[in-house]
Amino acid sequence: MSWSRTNNLFQKVSGLLDPRVGRGLYNTFHAEYPFMRFPLDHLFHSVHFRLVEIRRLDYVGSDHFPVYIKLSLEPGAEQQQNELPTTDRERKKADEKIKEGKTENDK
Repeated sequence: MSWSRTNNLFQKVSGLLDPRVGRGLYNTFHAEYPFMRFPLDHLFHSVHFRLVEIRRLDYVGSDHFPVYIKLSLEPGAEQQQNELPTTDRERKKADEKIKEGKTENDK
């Protein structure tokens, strides 16, 4: 799981997988300060895909490093990759966050 509670909640409610889990840190921000980097950028995919390759690419002038991800659409992959279980409380919290976001964007 990633370090952010919001990302964890998103992942559980959406049923999407984070290909970084178990594969190390992919610190993508801040590219210009080596001593202050953390995994700000996120990638998610459905259980129908299998990860082939993931890597952080070299500096390109942005404050974020680019990330390369190669996925393979594989029939039956969903039978070998499990979504995270979600509780009623987590689904309710996700609904609240969505409503909060809509209110802020409607201003």
